[in-house]
Amino acid sequence: MSLTWTEILGFATGALCVWLVARQHIANWPVGLANNVFFIVLFLQAGLYADAGLQVVFIALAGYGWWTWAHGGGSGSGALPVRRTTRTEWLRLLAAGAVGTVALTFLLGAATDSTVPFWDALTTALSLTATYGQCKKLVESWWLWIAADVVYIPLYAYKELYLTSLLYAGFLTLCLVGLCGWRRELGARPARLAEVAA
Repeated sequence: MSLTWTEILGFATGALCVWLVARQHIANWPVGLANNVFFIVLFLQAGLYADAGLQVVFIALAGYGWWTWAHGGGSGSGALPVRRTTRTEWLRLLAAGAVGTVALTFLLGAATDSTVPFWDALTTALSLTATYGQCKKLVESWWLWIAADVVYIPLYAYKELYLTSLLYAGFLTLCLVGLCGWRRELGARPARLAEVAA
């Protein structure tokens, strides 16, 4: 599959989006919406149907994430703080990811001509759980993105989407930067609260 403008624009908006997320900049959400549109077209052309469908879900989650980042998840509650994932949230995310992977694998195998149904399903499930965590500013959502990127890089290379594979290698690096930044933010909060109390 030859390089297209759709893939180039997907590359540019995707890189900018993750860079903005790592810096907790709310503009990541509209940039991400543009990225989703480019990737819907690209993945349909490549026969990555779960990934194409995933972009539609991402569009809905972007609206939710944009609102929670702006309002803290509630009317008048201020900006949403970075926080750790609770045990209950982890159990729910892992259960949803496992069920989603199994269900999508069977669906793609039965209803499409996908040549990589399991890997397409796995990356879709990981990306959805990671995006939900990102909407809530859960530090550990970065680990889910890292796991997804480790699979995405060879998957897109296999599908001859070489620029997109390179983009996800860049995403992997940005995820590590984002993880470190959000962890620093979390660690700095007690010190700031102590200063305010003093």
